[in-house]
Amino acid sequence: MKQIAIIGSGHLGQQILYHIHSDTDHKVVGFFDDFQEKGNTIKNIQILGNTNDVEELFKQNIFDELIIAIGYKHLEFKKQLFENFKNKIPFHTFIHSTSIVDPTAKIGQGTVIYPNCMIDQDVEIGDNVMINISCSVAHDSVINKHCFLSPSVSIAGFVNISELCILGINSTVIDNINISEKIQLGGGTVVIKNLDTPGLYVGNPARFIR
Repeated sequence: MKQIAIIGSGHLGQQILYHIHSDTDHKVVGFFDDFQEKGNTIKNIQILGNTNDVEELFKQNIFDELIIAIGYKHLEFKKQLFENFKNKIPFHTFIHSTSIVDPTAKIGQGTVIYPNCMIDQDVEIGDNVMINISCSVAHDSVINKHCFLSPSVSIAGFVNISELCILGINSTVIDNINISEKIQLGGGTVVIKNLDTPGLYVGNPARFIR
């Protein structure tokens, strides 16, 4: 059984807490949060301190592994935290028991996969990625570090999604597509050609907004 700490006590952190406790024998022992007072409790879990306290409490054996529960609006900060603690503190990779991950797939450190997802053969998912409920990633596709997939995203085969991308609810990417860094897909967006310019895309087919 692992003792796990979560950075971020907001709704995302609370959801991850729920899934870990309802689906595994691991125990979340506390949150780190820069916007909560130390000693407060969220969902009966204590605020251990802020992000400046993480390394010291790890050295004190308060927790074994770390998850960063920072939402899609602050992916750059989420990346920064991961880079700060990489090679210092082990990250916990969580895959819900109802999700199907092919044995040939590779899942990175600190990645969280919610219920009812399908990760096909030879898929690569990088570090610190968030994959929400009922997502599907087909064979030979790559999702790079620090991306955020909303519920029910569908990614076909041989797709490459670069770092720090946000895929909105029910968005779809057809096969053999490349998506560059820092691209956001609005809900229901359908991508049928490569996207090279950072920014927000919406519609079917996807069109650049800003």
